[in-house]
Amino acid sequence: MFKKLSFSTLGSAFLLFALSTVAYAAGDEIGISALKYFTVSVFAAGFAIALAAFGCGLGMGTAVKSAVEGIARNPESSGKVTVTMLIGLALIEALCIYTLVIALILIYAHPYSDAISKLFAVH
Repeated sequence: MFKKLSFSTLGSAFLLFALSTVAYAAGDEIGISALKYFTVSVFAAGFAIALAAFGCGLGMGTAVKSAVEGIARNPESSGKVTVTMLIGLALIEALCIYTLVIALILIYAHPYSDAISKLFAVH
């Protein structure tokens, strides 16, 4: 029940936001293409962040699991294993941060930013 409700809520919100952008840009061809580009950029950035977080979470979980198993087998090597694990976790997390930077570039640094700002400017 909850899954069905959340999907319907998400779909309703998507339709509301997608249709409202077209309504604001009615009659302006540059504005319509700018808002379509912006909408696609936002959804692409969100999907990229979700995919990167999922992959990084799996990678970090596997790294910690392997480190804990290694320490359990040989407790004397815990210092070296922990340091190596922390360096590996930092490198894995850097991949997710790179994805965040690219997503923010997609959202905020696009060629239609002037057209979008003109559409939403109060006259």
